[in-house]
Amino acid sequence: MKLRWLSIGLLALLSQDAKALQIRRDTPRDQLDYDVHYFDQKINHFLNSEQFTKSDLSHGTFKQRYYFDSSYYKPGGPVYLYISGETSGPSRFSNLQTGIIQILMEATNGLGVILENRYYGESYPFNTSTTDELLFLTTNQTIADNANFAQNAVFPGVPGNLTAPSTPWIVYGGSLAGLQTALTIKVHGDVLYGGIAASAPIKVNVGYPEWYNPIQKYAPQDCVTRINGIIEKFDSLIASNNTKAINKFKALFGLEVLTDNRDFAAAIADPIGNPGFYHSNTWQELNWNSTYGSRDFFYFCGNVSDIDAPAEISHVDWTLADYTNGEPWVGLGGYANYIKTYTLPLCPFGDYNSNDCWGTQNETAWASVENTATRSYLYTSCIEQGAYIEGPKEGPALLSSVIDTSYEQQWCTWAFPEGIYNAIPSSPNVGVYDDYGGFNFSADRLAFIDGDQDVWNDLCYHSNFAPARTVSSDLHPEYLITGAGHHWDSYGILDVDAEPQFIREAHLWQIKTVKKWLKTFDDWKKSKGI
Repeated sequence: MKLRWLSIGLLALLSQDAKALQIRRDTPRDQLDYDVHYFDQKINHFLNSEQFTKSDLSHGTFKQRYYFDSSYYKPGGPVYLYISGETSGPSRFSNLQTGIIQILMEATNGLGVILENRYYGESYPFNTSTTDELLFLTTNQTIADNANFAQNAVFPGVPGNLTAPSTPWIVYGGSLAGLQTALTIKVHGDVLYGGIAASAPIKVNVGYPEWYNPIQKYAPQDCVTRINGIIEKFDSLIASNNTKAINKFKALFGLEVLTDNRDFAAAIADPIGNPGFYHSNTWQELNWNSTYGSRDFFYFCGNVSDIDAPAEISHVDWTLADYTNGEPWVGLGGYANYIKTYTLPLCPFGDYNSNDCWGTQNETAWASVENTATRSYLYTSCIEQGAYIEGPKEGPALLSSVIDTSYEQQWCTWAFPEGIYNAIPSSPNVGVYDDYGGFNFSADRLAFIDGDQDVWNDLCYHSNFAPARTVSSDLHPEYLITGAGHHWDSYGILDVDAEPQFIREAHLWQIKTVKKWLKTFDDWKKSKGI
């Protein structure tokens, strides 16, 4: 009797699993959800390092979230580790559903996994983020997470042991996670077999006025020219300390409450992209895939360059002509009207001078130690990433030269007061990145892929300041996507052949690259004695 009941119960469980599997199969891939799993990650991977062990917080573990998709997996297939970067794991689900990881999984019978970065999402070692508690948010700790996870990860419901290095693990990351991908393969290439680093900032500087260069070059030129002229005139008012004219200029945008000229300059650059935390969809938010991108930037430009604007808008171009020898500020009416109509409403509660919007001079507002992605990313920028966006010091500009690196450095000082065990440097230690090779960065089975219209491209492998890139090999592959922006290759539509030509060919190249690597994996294992 007991055996009979056991059999019936087992059949019931099997039936439930079958129904759940069927539901999952019937769910469109772009709507798939993934169960959360937790990995006991070390707070500190470097127990012999004085930098970290001086803290009484350096021991123990924290719960690091991860999510995986085994839809395409067959025994012997690779594992694709997607590093989620400066956001939460769930916000990267599209990469498993329809994006680059889905593309590679389908092509190679692989399993895809998203690992949430330490100090993002819900993967925080501590309940708050004081300066001392942020001590362990460093690049070397983060890439050590990836290696430790790969060697110890479990995937419930998937048969066999898929840990590295016995199984080929291929890492993918874009932007900051692209750099982390490159460093993971460079430092932990004995564990993780290969990686694709997309839009990875491998050579950073404290200041980065070049952020605007692709916009200056590739955006609609009538719009660009008008903004250049307006910014040049504004900077001339700043240079002459013409307070009356400056206040009149601010009022046209409805931003006279911003008493700090740098905050004002950042606010009117919001639709373009500014040094702070902008609210608009900017050039960086353009995308070949309309599901993930926005055309707001072009709508903004269309307003600035509108030659048929109503008289009540176009006459604003003459409002400040008395301060520029009778010369009109061409496009000012459309620019100011767009900011008032579309940008200002993006500010919560309408307090434009608050830290929630464009006011950055409230020192106490920076002191909150709440766990947030913004605080974590700012800390990384302050200690080792730099790349503070600033206005160009000469030539045409889309951002006023009133903004320099000191504007962002002061946020670091206010946000991260010296602790018992940790203090931020007076300027970011960008050598942490550069010591790995800068523009000459190289590692076996590490692919670099960039977009030539990416605002971050001049920090990446295909930077205009890098040596000429003329040779790509199977061991050191590289690809520059013409007309593409920030890690555009990470997005997909479930049909590579139907994608726009330049994205399609990039994805086909990535598939071929990984397949070539996988063919030599057994030889690599033998050489390692595995």
